[in-house]
Amino acid sequence: MGEGTPPGGEGTRRWERSARRYPRATTWRCTVSRLTVLDLRGDHSDVRDRLPRPRVDLAAAREGVEATLAAVRDRGDEALRELTARFDHIELDEVVVPDEVLQTAVDGLDPDLRASLERSIERVRWFHERAKPESWEDERDGMRMGVWFNPIQRVAVYVPGGLCPLPSSAIMTTVPAQIAGVEEVVLCTPPTGTDADGNRTGWPDATILATAKLLEVDKVVAVGGAQAIAAVAYGTDSVPICDKVVGPGNLYVALAKQQLVAEGRIGTEGYAGPTEVAIVADHTADPRHLAADLIGQAEHDELVTALLITPNQELIAPVEAAIEDQLTRTKHVQRITTALEQQGTVALVDDIDHAIVVAEAFGAEHLEVQTEHARKVAESIRYAGTTFIGALTPVSLGDYAAGPNHTLPTSGTARFNGGLTTSSFLVAVNFLEVDEEGLRGIADDVCRFADAEDLPAHRAAVEVRFETEA
Repeated sequence: MGEGTPPGGEGTRRWERSARRYPRATTWRCTVSRLTVLDLRGDHSDVRDRLPRPRVDLAAAREGVEATLAAVRDRGDEALRELTARFDHIELDEVVVPDEVLQTAVDGLDPDLRASLERSIERVRWFHERAKPESWEDERDGMRMGVWFNPIQRVAVYVPGGLCPLPSSAIMTTVPAQIAGVEEVVLCTPPTGTDADGNRTGWPDATILATAKLLEVDKVVAVGGAQAIAAVAYGTDSVPICDKVVGPGNLYVALAKQQLVAEGRIGTEGYAGPTEVAIVADHTADPRHLAADLIGQAEHDELVTALLITPNQELIAPVEAAIEDQLTRTKHVQRITTALEQQGTVALVDDIDHAIVVAEAFGAEHLEVQTEHARKVAESIRYAGTTFIGALTPVSLGDYAAGPNHTLPTSGTARFNGGLTTSSFLVAVNFLEVDEEGLRGIADDVCRFADAEDLPAHRAAVEVRFETEA
């Protein structure tokens, strides 16, 4: 195939050559498609800089975040009220949601939805109980050592409530914290709730509030965005200082976390930016399933990345057709089409082994494997937030109710960082206890290291323990 020649040859369909996002790769876009095709066949170089990611003006976003952090640091609750009025267009009566408002939200829950929430809580709890690491200790050469896992004292969980209110995020962040033994959980979510007529209530989304009450969260703060992250890091009259903040959020939330972690004010679980999905598929995959899963992720946000990795060129046309068909029956069409047209990509590869390499390079937050021998292929892809195996396992299951956590690393950080789990709320403390026999047995080795590193006080700290008082 010649440089830039689209699949199917000349005349079968009209194609446009594109180097807009991939200047070093062979790419094309069908004029009736939402997706860009990235042809990696025959190219086994490192492709990380050619795979799709959203482009954002980080400098401008950081400037706004820094101003927000400074305002909350300096003026506390007053700044929270001002920023909430500016960004969420609500005048806060109270920063902390009263218990009676939480109870009213529970009372107003649809019974079927409440049952689904409670079943989800139970499944997530079951999964994260099994993920909890156990402390251990053992003895070697007269030295007793091991690891204690101690729960973090106070944790903030962030629950998005803007474009998509996410009560599922309240479950995914709170349950593992409680299983770990965290003493206090503070839930932050913006006051974007509406009543049955669409009027603003002045409080957060009612389903999020009800979920927080069912979870027995200790405190619910009616503030979102970077200002919420600042509040739990610096503390205000209403919001206690927290040791760690977790949970998904928009770009401003993610950047606020980064800045406050850099200051040493608070810990976090990692970078949770715009969501993404990568699907490894072969000739056995159903194009309708692939289209549905690409669309399902794209409805989150215009910055979503939706990537299909396949060695089967013949999948492209039926997937495109299925996307067009399903878009006529879905709700958030503008959001979805923007995401697909900006970051939606089909990566054509030589074979499944090549697909595995490309999937690892991408490091997806959500990875689906829809191939022959899907379990074997999935086990071969070492890096992903969560891997969804087989045609009957869409990302939606993990988003809501199956058990694994949906708070996952994005933007390629799954190559070196895992998703939220019980251990995210535990501090691993190594300990060492040595008796005289153990000290004598290791002393020579320690002293030689001290000499090699020119740190004589380290040697002296050992030797003084063998000296007899004058």
